[in-house]
Amino acid sequence: MYENRKYLIIPSSIVDNINFSQVHETSKDTLRYSVDGTKTFVKYDLITYEEDFVQTITNAETGEPMTTTIPAGTYGRPSVYDPSYPEYTHEEILTVLSTEEWTRPMNSGSYRE
Repeated sequence: MYENRKYLIIPSSIVDNINFSQVHETSKDTLRYSVDGTKTFVKYDLITYEEDFVQTITNAETGEPMTTTIPAGTYGRPSVYDPSYPEYTHEEILTVLSTEEWTRPMNSGSYRE
């Protein structure tokens, strides 16, 4: 279901560098932060071409064919991506987010402010 989806954990100090048109979140207000507030993550989808992808379309104005070639490679990482930040699959991020670093333990009894 999420085979192309990736999750990148980043320092919360670089949130202003996120181009939200490149990720699934819409603003810094929709990000989830670690319990201590020092980390957050973004999610995005990757497309991998094992070989060059050639696409030919017809120019609507001239009727001439136009060919575009996308070289083999992986595409879709946001500009905030840095290989030093951990990147996870869907299953991996679920495990990470269930840790105490990302989820406050629930106290027994009723919730009171």
